Amino acid sequence: MTECTALNLKPRTGTRAGAMIVAVSTFAGTLSRPTVSRKPDPARQRHPDPNFATTLAHGLAVLECFKVGESALSNKQLSERTGLSKATISRLTYTLAARGMVNFDPQLRRYRLGSTTLSLGYPLLANLAIRQTARPRMRQLADDAGGSVSLGMRDRMSMVYLETVRGHHGIAFRPDIGASLPIMQSAMGRAWLAQAAPALRDAILGDLRQSFPQESERWSEAVEQACSDFAQKGYCVSRGDWQTDVYAVAVPMRVPVEGEILVFNCGVPAIRAGARQLESVLAPKLLRLVRRIEADGKTG
Repeated sequence: MTECTALNLKPRTGTRAGAMIVAVSTFAGTLSRPTVSRKPDPARQRHPDPNFATTLAHGLAVLECFKVGESALSNKQLSERTGLSKATISRLTYTLAARGMVNFDPQLRRYRLGSTTLSLGYPLLANLAIRQTARPRMRQLADDAGGSVSLGMRDRMSMVYLETVRGHHGIAFRPDIGASLPIMQSAMGRAWLAQAAPALRDAILGDLRQSFPQESERWSEAVEQACSDFAQKGYCVSRGDWQTDVYAVAVPMRVPVEGEILVFNCGVPAIRAGARQLESVLAPKLLRLVRRIEADGKTG
């Protein structure tokens, strides 16, 4: 395994996006803007790739505006967040509403995500049989560790939860399926980066540096250390770097599942597991869990 390079790379395009949990996770693209006195409408610009469906990308960009804690957004808010004109937003929300992707609240005069976005993501989860086969082993480790054990995959510059279980006396924090977590701060994200091919890893780090320069600079050394840890030990850790009161260890599967590399992680309260216990006790248990699941897949 090669160690991660420093975050001094130019952003690269053309990286493969992770599969969707819901239909809103397709990248909307970066549109060049001419230097003019008024703000241009991206809808009137052409993407350099003739195969790029700009209108589709704009519609997906609208769906991506909805975040946790903001269940309803107006056309004005959507216009401000996407950079698209109000007229373009109006056409997009009208079309999305007709397809069930958003619902209009006449009292608030705002839009909410529709149930169609959720139903579109269900086939992905249903087709990942590993969620069901791994759950008993995940439950056992969560009970033994007194924490939570989760399974995740990459979604562009983040990780997203596919499955999670919590032990009987585990931590209160329990992520929802479909929730995202940062790729550089989390043990799960670091494990994914560490196992990735150098070209893909460098491309993602370059995108992170462009989109989140401060975070990238802060966590670059930790990512490099994670790559070194993975090469030597087969796992990566996060000691309160994402959730300050949680220590976590993560192990990626060695073979793709449905075309994606999946990562298992185990998180425990920091007051319960010090740095030594994290690596001397939990890491070996998680490694054994992942290898047994891999073996189950070969014999199943």
